[in-house]
Amino acid sequence: MKYTLKNGRKIEVKTLTTAQIDEVKSLQEEVIASLTSVNALQPLSREEFAHILNGKGLMIGAYFEDELIAFRAMLEPEIDNEHLGKDAGLAESEWTSVIYSEITNVKPSFRGNGLQVLLGKVILENTSVQRYRYICATVAPFNIPSLQDKFTQGLQIVALKEKYADMLRYILIKDCEKSQTDNECSQQRKVQMQDTKQQQHLFKEGWIGTSIEKVEEEWYVHFEK
Repeated sequence: MKYTLKNGRKIEVKTLTTAQIDEVKSLQEEVIASLTSVNALQPLSREEFAHILNGKGLMIGAYFEDELIAFRAMLEPEIDNEHLGKDAGLAESEWTSVIYSEITNVKPSFRGNGLQVLLGKVILENTSVQRYRYICATVAPFNIPSLQDKFTQGLQIVALKEKYADMLRYILIKDCEKSQTDNECSQQRKVQMQDTKQQQHLFKEGWIGTSIEKVEEEWYVHFEK
């Protein structure tokens, strides 16, 4: 599949296989080196990439002149006590219907071209909704591009807790059998993103985070119930 970026460059998006694992690892290392906060991204190991590329999920990549400039992955997770279905409040019987919206990496020199959103659209179109009813993800607070990306995909925040060796993460989920218009919310409020305890209290009370907003210099999470 061929696309034209905002800067006019033409790219090709294709499904990746184990043959591209070294390219994927190399791009991830370049992205990590460019980050101002190492906690903003939970990198995947070579074994985890191999797990996805060997059929436990889906990974697509964007190429410019035969160079991998971005990739995005969906992961079919193991059924264990760390399953995001548990964090999202799903019954254990539904965990097998969950796929994770996993890591997205974009080459630093190609940022600002909408590649994350483009790959998100393509990978969702190629994910079987017959097999997977739920899409789950984790995002670090203040990782604004990733949060905005997940909202674009239709995910909503349902929890804020420690994951991955005590790192604070939002838990997001999308029910592919429901449209966003199915959610009838009569109450709305917003909370500063830095107010962890207040957000955790609202999630326990059944509120969901549906969007984020910057007011002056502060980021807020919009809640609905």
